[in-house]
Amino acid sequence: MTTLTQESTSIDFGKNENQQMIAETIKKFAAEHIRPKFMEWDESQEFPVEVFKKLGELGLMGVLVPTEYGGSGFGYTEYVTAIVEISKVCGSIGLSMAAHNSLCTGHILKFGNEEQKRKYLPKLATAEWIGAWGLTESGTGSDAGGMMTTAVADGDYFVLNGSKNFITHGKSGNVAVVIARTGEKGDSHGMTAFIIEKGTAGFSSGRKENKLGMRASETTELIFQNCRVHKNQVMGKVGEGFVQAMQVLDGGRVSIASLALGIAKGAFEASVNYSKERQQFGKPISEFQAISFKLADMATQIEAAELLIFRAADLLNRHKKVSKESAFAKYYASEVAVRVSTEAVQIFGGYGYTKDFPVEKFYRDSKLCTIGEGTSEIQKLVIVREILK
Repeated sequence: MTTLTQESTSIDFGKNENQQMIAETIKKFAAEHIRPKFMEWDESQEFPVEVFKKLGELGLMGVLVPTEYGGSGFGYTEYVTAIVEISKVCGSIGLSMAAHNSLCTGHILKFGNEEQKRKYLPKLATAEWIGAWGLTESGTGSDAGGMMTTAVADGDYFVLNGSKNFITHGKSGNVAVVIARTGEKGDSHGMTAFIIEKGTAGFSSGRKENKLGMRASETTELIFQNCRVHKNQVMGKVGEGFVQAMQVLDGGRVSIASLALGIAKGAFEASVNYSKERQQFGKPISEFQAISFKLADMATQIEAAELLIFRAADLLNRHKKVSKESAFAKYYASEVAVRVSTEAVQIFGGYGYTKDFPVEKFYRDSKLCTIGEGTSEIQKLVIVREILK
């Protein structure tokens, strides 16, 4: 008998020992440090920095960072597990953890030189420093290549002027990776990535967004007014910033997909438990076909999303091209999060519309997943471009 082996079928669907350890660690951590206060943070829009410091102590703020730079040295399967488990409890904490790991930290890990890695990764991996990442501007969301923020060379420095918005940790972050235009507008090789520390003259945060969901994950503007950044803070070569950012977003899509999956799982688990407890007409509502079929649909969609995400994670672990697969995962999982959380509110009925039960928060948090790090429409563009190549 001939045995056929294909590289694409190498994924192991069982949780490895590291994944199991991470899941148990987060479950205990969340019970002690997140569940007691997550609604309070949501109401007040407080960004709980102390929680991320504690996550840093557990190695969860540098999941993918090699141990030589102070990180955990895990792969993407472990990273996905970490984001999912946190997001099952609170999407805000999951979002901030994902943004810190995959964007700021991930960009430096992937494109920083050795000096930059040794300077910043140990601080970021332990959450001594919180990281931010700036690409989006008020006039350039999906059209990131049309950015207006400029960086003009001046001797050994670049002078930055402009602003970024919708920046996670824009106020509380200690360091930000920022993409600014160093060439012609719209030129994909006319943008450059800079590492900018908080406290740099001319670098400040602007207004904080008042959001529908993910309210404990800080989102603000970044403002640059004649901000002088030394050429040593450039990552890679001048003009490579946009190309770098697109590669960073491939991994970022897996992060948001994992966030969405966690939200969907949290909403689903709450729905299953409630449907078993809630009695109507003398029996649990889970015994009514209208409810049980909802649960079946929710479970199936969650399973499909999870398979797409771990497929992309497996490719990332093997350093394979993942543009299409990460877009598959991000697009589908984010839409599933919205559908599942919507059905969860419906299953809870009137109680689902109140803040006394968890599903209204899952419902509000889920929508960001279809927008952040590339809308569902942008994911479709990425997918179809890859298909038609």
